[in-house]
Amino acid sequence: MTVIRKAAISLAATLVAGAATAQDALGDLEIVGAPVPGGTGFQPSATELARDVVWLDTMLLVIITAITLFVLGLMAYVILRYNERANKTPATFTHNSPLEIAWTVVPIVILVFIGAFSLPVLFKQQEIPEADLTIKVTGYQWYWGYEYVDDDVRFDSFMIGYGEGNLNDGIVEQLEEAGYTANEFRLATDTAVVVPVGATVVMQVTGADVIHSWTIPAFGVKQDGVPGRLAELWFAAEREGIYFGQCSELCGKDHAYMPITVKVVSQEAYDSWLEQAKVDFPA
Repeated sequence: MTVIRKAAISLAATLVAGAATAQDALGDLEIVGAPVPGGTGFQPSATELARDVVWLDTMLLVIITAITLFVLGLMAYVILRYNERANKTPATFTHNSPLEIAWTVVPIVILVFIGAFSLPVLFKQQEIPEADLTIKVTGYQWYWGYEYVDDDVRFDSFMIGYGEGNLNDGIVEQLEEAGYTANEFRLATDTAVVVPVGATVVMQVTGADVIHSWTIPAFGVKQDGVPGRLAELWFAAEREGIYFGQCSELCGKDHAYMPITVKVVSQEAYDSWLEQAKVDFPA
């Protein structure tokens, strides 16, 4: 296995030049979806699905905060009002039917309210629309393989600098040649997925060895790639730019080194890239 992986990495390194040839036509793109140091919020939403997820998260946060403050206030009131010093003669009742009905009905109402808004978001993600572009993505230990099933294009995508240790001058040079900076180390790949802006893209996700997980946070999508199964996700990116993701299912010792790079470009740039990609990456 070690020999095979080293050979694959060497082959990937030799293909970087070809990858650059196909992607030269894309021009300079803004990095939109990327993690930031100390970040606690969501990445900028680049799809309708992502906006729905952010809105749902905000709504749930409001509900959770209100419940937490209510319970905290109730506990404080009970502690202060009914401690031994303030209430020397404790009550002897054991039941309060209206209160018991309330604490049963109110949580049910809250859960129904949450379900009424969360289930449509889930269904929108899971109901796969007709695709403008279909890409099959296969997770390997530890890189991604992509196949544009309708266009006879296939390539593997490795982290730039994979297998070369920590950031060094050689890796920085590779990143710069690919149009990145040292800030994108462990995020950028030698060959990116390229899709046209506004197109409905369906990703068919599977795994070749163990379970992997393909995700782009700014798109609001995540799907496990399970060996022997073909799952699907979809997105329609609304903004041109570069978006990063990471394998999100623990898949072995190099799990942290299989990033995902997606470039969203204009239809004209995509058509130009695809024409060259058919030459550089024939299926």
